[in-house]
Amino acid sequence: MNALLDAARDLDLPRLRARLHATPEVGLHLPRTQETVLAALDGLPVEIHTGRALSSVVGVVRGAAPGPTVLLRADLDALPFPDGPRHACGHDQHAAMLVGAAQLLSARRDRLAGDVLLMFQPGEEGHDGARHMLEEGLLAATGSTPIAAYALHSAASSPLGAFGNTAGPALAASGSVTITLRGRGGHGAWPHRAADPVPAAGALITALYAVVNREFDVQEPVVLTVGSVHAGTQATIIPAEARLDATLRAMSDATLDRLAAAVERAAQGVAHAHGIRAETTYQPGYPATVNHVGEADFVRDTVHDVFGPDRFVRTAKPALVSDDIGRILAAVPGVMTSVGACPPGRDPATAPGNHAPDAEFDDAVLPDGAALLAELAQRRLGYSLDRARGGAQDQET
Repeated sequence: MNALLDAARDLDLPRLRARLHATPEVGLHLPRTQETVLAALDGLPVEIHTGRALSSVVGVVRGAAPGPTVLLRADLDALPFPDGPRHACGHDQHAAMLVGAAQLLSARRDRLAGDVLLMFQPGEEGHDGARHMLEEGLLAATGSTPIAAYALHSAASSPLGAFGNTAGPALAASGSVTITLRGRGGHGAWPHRAADPVPAAGALITALYAVVNREFDVQEPVVLTVGSVHAGTQATIIPAEARLDATLRAMSDATLDRLAAAVERAAQGVAHAHGIRAETTYQPGYPATVNHVGEADFVRDTVHDVFGPDRFVRTAKPALVSDDIGRILAAVPGVMTSVGACPPGRDPATAPGNHAPDAEFDDAVLPDGAALLAELAQRRLGYSLDRARGGAQDQET
């Protein structure tokens, strides 16, 4: 049995997760969440830094010998729902796992040749918290840029305890666009006296979906979804404008740029055909998350050693969701790995997924996640320590 896994099972991580779950907060400013994380780290030999522009927590576990840095990341924020914020994406589990990894590594600093950088990040859900932390000097916190970065993400609709990742492009680059069609209002009885933006909006929706089907290779993952359409106030009035909001996703930043340009062309063309104007506002989201192939294999091999080969599945296809971990992995070779958290008795195939209001995450994965994060850091730095010792022995010989 793996010693780290045994030790992780002795930690009271479900209680920490319950505290985080009970005080969900949204966005970049999470004072109660930050306070809970700081309290959980209190007393450990961990250097602590807090964010200036956001409620982030950065911890540093210093190894006994000098060496490189490994980054471990968890996100902290909850999701907004009409009845209030809720941890429906597993971020409370991520934070508990990383605290557990900090506890395990703090007790084993003598085995580390280098440092572990603990990244507790707010604002993943659309607020670009990773970018803010990078701008505040995250990667320089230990004095050396990390050589590897690892993150786990709980999956409410994946089999309990199953780890998986994709080598290469794993999560989509994303952006959003708002298109406002400006016409001329009037009475519904005299449409010839108005310039109606409503039929233009309908035509534009059809045109936008055709863009994906006709301008991009069907084997290249590209998604455009119109999620919001607004026009008018009552049946007898032709409105002066209509508005569409859409999300754009692709597996590379370059493809996403092409998609945004195609949306602009379609909007202007449809508007011109209907004798109205179109105004588009494009908001870039997150870059693509690209898992480093070597690090993805390293995670797979570590899971095999610690938990057994049946606990890892190489994900066959990338996912079109986005995560700002992509910003970290653009600067540091690393990998995002999922861990199944579907409760026993639920069928993963039909269980509510992440972001669903009734999503459930089983806390049985907490010690496994904490142990894996700690093991990845220990092996990555332990390898450096072993190599340093081997080099010294070679010289002595």
